[in-house]
Amino acid sequence: MKQVQKPARVCAIGGQAVMEGVMMKAPSGIAMAVRRADGTIATEYTPYESKSKKGTFLGLPIVRGVVAFVEVLSLGMRTITRSAELYGEEEVQTPSKFEEWLSKKTGKPVEKIAIGLAVVLALALSIGLFFMLPTFVSGLLLHKSSSSSFIKSVVEGLVRLLIFILYLAGISALKDVRRIFMYHGAEHKVIACYEHEAPLTAESCRTFTRLHARCGTNYMFLVMAVSILFFAAVGFSSNFYMRLLTRLVFLPVVAGISYEVLRFAGKSDNLLARIVRAPGVALQRLTTREPDDKMLEVALAAFALATNPPAEAQETATAPAS
Repeated sequence: MKQVQKPARVCAIGGQAVMEGVMMKAPSGIAMAVRRADGTIATEYTPYESKSKKGTFLGLPIVRGVVAFVEVLSLGMRTITRSAELYGEEEVQTPSKFEEWLSKKTGKPVEKIAIGLAVVLALALSIGLFFMLPTFVSGLLLHKSSSSSFIKSVVEGLVRLLIFILYLAGISALKDVRRIFMYHGAEHKVIACYEHEAPLTAESCRTFTRLHARCGTNYMFLVMAVSILFFAAVGFSSNFYMRLLTRLVFLPVVAGISYEVLRFAGKSDNLLARIVRAPGVALQRLTTREPDDKMLEVALAAFALATNPPAEAQETATAPAS
């Protein structure tokens, strides 16, 4: 029976599933634990502070949401790349000539160039899939429609949301992605266990739900939902390129607003907050899976390191649990 009572405390740590592991982000640093190919658990802690500090311009409401959006994207690619290295089975990729050329021109390490290119490619894919395609499809559907600008914008937003849900459903069928989603569930269970002040063991964590109010899935759904209302207010242009441009230009504003809505919904437990987060929590049934105990052990190792960081950044390896 999964425990669903109100948490006794709120956890300041957020996480992310990575390749065969979990990353836990604390206010002062990033802890990562990965189950290596030989069965041991490798852990690594890296000091890290967000640029959206309270009392600064980047820490202002809406603005901090834009900063968080960029940081999560960049940090996500970096930790996934690092987790593959810690896993230890993959061969080291030889940098391409283009990456080496960029490294020489910019004076930055090849590794950073590779991560930067990965972020650019991820952005390009996101723009193509969640902006260009919905804009194109809605244009075809509404080409001869006499509906109002508001209705057309809503239809476009609903098309974008449908593509997003189908995308999640599609990738969740892939074996490797399912394992990542299992680690995602492990991350949620460990945080829920801590918030309910239960013993931090795999057996205890197993009893908690894998769904969490402050998940990144909730945030992505809110970006989609807020964009429907926001762009309905902006208006619907019959020109494909103008419509696409306005969607891209205002995306940071939508991301910032969505971040504030997520903060509200995550901190409160009133009826409005539960309604706001309900669709995102439901979508987590696609982006999380029930983990096994070995995955929970990895998530617990990452959480322990995040809450008790070493004096200096380091990498360690622990023997597999019995």
